[in-house]
Amino acid sequence: MGTNSIESIKQGLSKREALALTRLASQNRTIITIEDIQDAVDVSYNEAKKIANNLVHKKWLDRLTSGTYLIVPLAAGETGEYTEHEFVIASHLAEPMYISYWTALNHHGLTEQVPTTVFAATTDQVPTREIHGVTYTFVTVTDAKFFGFEPVAIDAHTVNIATVEKTLVDCADHPEYCGGILELAKGLANATDLDAETLVEQLLDLGNGAAIKRIVYLTDILDIDLAGRDKLVAAFTTGYSKLDPTQGDEGTHSSEYRLMLNVTEDTIRNAVSGGM
Repeated sequence: MGTNSIESIKQGLSKREALALTRLASQNRTIITIEDIQDAVDVSYNEAKKIANNLVHKKWLDRLTSGTYLIVPLAAGETGEYTEHEFVIASHLAEPMYISYWTALNHHGLTEQVPTTVFAATTDQVPTREIHGVTYTFVTVTDAKFFGFEPVAIDAHTVNIATVEKTLVDCADHPEYCGGILELAKGLANATDLDAETLVEQLLDLGNGAAIKRIVYLTDILDIDLAGRDKLVAAFTTGYSKLDPTQGDEGTHSSEYRLMLNVTEDTIRNAVSGGM
């Protein structure tokens, strides 16, 4: 960290507050705890907590959760730009969690869209938060649906991110969190390294008939070979599900797919051909 940056931090801060910030920032720390402040300036826990509260009040820190803070000057997303570092912020807002839905589509290069919301799955109830112009939305899922992710190194941190296959499965489960059925269609079309067997297994493990029907329908009209398709068809539920739950109720009913097709096949094909 440069001398000018250190001097600017010192303005309006007590000696201990400035020392804590400069020492932690010089280590390229962006997310810190009260214990980190303790270690940086060698004070008691209560004194470190007071320093943290003062820095929050003076807008040098943002409180993420109780005892965990974001250093404002070094925070990714400060200008509203979507960066991978926001995955690290998300990982401190919920436990357990993994990045998925539209955010993971973008991470895996399956969509050209850059969402301004970070979407993640969690088994907990976590409210939506906005930090530096970026919205963090956590989708509560059951323990049975909380699978299909892997640890990924982001800077000096490790963040759980859905695999390509589980990203598509999650998007089929909740198209409303991936930009709708057109984004899911583009994701399927762009997943050149897709492991179809894993996709099928995870769809069956998820246990959502609507998600299964959406994937089968999209892979059929996009001419994507889906090994294990028969297993998915056998798992169709009897009721009619909306192809795209973000759209209205107008459309045709397909007895073959048990879907209410409220987005036309031409619209889907055009979206895919005009995509990435």
